[in-house]
Amino acid sequence: MESPTEFAGERIRVARTIFGLTQAQLADATGVTQAQISSVENGTRSANTELLRAIGNATGTPLSFFYVVPSELPLGSLRFRKLAGASRTSTKRAEALFGESYRVVAELCRMGRYPTPDLPRAFDDPSGEDIESFATQAREALKIGPDGPIPHLIRACERAGIPVAPMVLPGEASEDTPTDVGHFGVSFWAGPSEHALVGYFPGRRADRDRFTIAHELGHLVLHTHRPRTPMAEQEANRFASALLIPQVRAEQALSDKLKLADYARLKAIWGVSIQALIMRAGQLDLITSSRRESLFKQLSARGWRKNEPVTVHPEHPLLLWKLLDAAFGNTPAQALGDKLALPVVLLRSLAPRPSDTIRLPPDGDGRGTVLSFRRNKKSSFDAGGEVQSQG
Repeated sequence: MESPTEFAGERIRVARTIFGLTQAQLADATGVTQAQISSVENGTRSANTELLRAIGNATGTPLSFFYVVPSELPLGSLRFRKLAGASRTSTKRAEALFGESYRVVAELCRMGRYPTPDLPRAFDDPSGEDIESFATQAREALKIGPDGPIPHLIRACERAGIPVAPMVLPGEASEDTPTDVGHFGVSFWAGPSEHALVGYFPGRRADRDRFTIAHELGHLVLHTHRPRTPMAEQEANRFASALLIPQVRAEQALSDKLKLADYARLKAIWGVSIQALIMRAGQLDLITSSRRESLFKQLSARGWRKNEPVTVHPEHPLLLWKLLDAAFGNTPAQALGDKLALPVVLLRSLAPRPSDTIRLPPDGDGRGTVLSFRRNKKSSFDAGGEVQSQG
């Protein structure tokens, strides 16, 4: 391999950020001084192949990673669904991880000649009614019914040219072990003829993951051409609700008369949390603000704010594994990581082998039911049949 490029310092910083290492920690792991790491990252000193190999060995990063020309992905345009208390460090790690993930995903899509998405796009500030309409148009783009429950949201996205991938920070979790980094999702799409990526940070609640993916899809539709709007998160939440529970059906099912047990039955039908259903009712003025407040107090009293009854079965991506398998077949993991210039641990979490996806147990006291999305003619809440998520 040729001598290190002028970008080696930046690539070292990216690797260190993803793995959550300080300069001092990386220096200790590689047997050099912190001053050496700092000067290479800052560009005041050139990296040599010996240093890059040492860093690669310490972090499991292939040498090819350090020869990649830095991504032009505008990190400022990334949209995160995250907790208000998410640390700056975890956000920087998530940005770096997503940047490398997008680079590899776009390459796999190009190699597999996978189509780019054709989604509706907002150019002006939308009203609530506009967002409902964009959600309807997105359903058409995803080739799913206009108003029924969505059996498998990830698969619908993948069929429409939108790769979906779990984002797992090294040392935090695996795709089958819930992550707790303060982030739920992240996405990017530059527009027509460009590849998109929706990333989600796997959690123990599949209904939350489904809402996160719908939320990120909302960012692609509403904010690709409006990246600076201050209302982005609220708009994406409205879009996610409208996509998962279309207005016409929400108006049929939700009212001030419903009790928490009724909301639990609706959760089984729509694959959406009780809390999201209550918020959806409030969005559409189907319940009063006092009733909404009362329902949330009841949720808290029962301990359901964190552990709701009725467990929605987790969904798992498939597209990226298929593209990887089609392009490289039985290539050994280390060689594959070298070809794609990505640490094997990141590659395995980005495109998990289908047989490696482990289904999570129910939350709470086990009273939840793992759902299978089948038609249920007896349901009084959904004339179109009960739909429950399968992985």
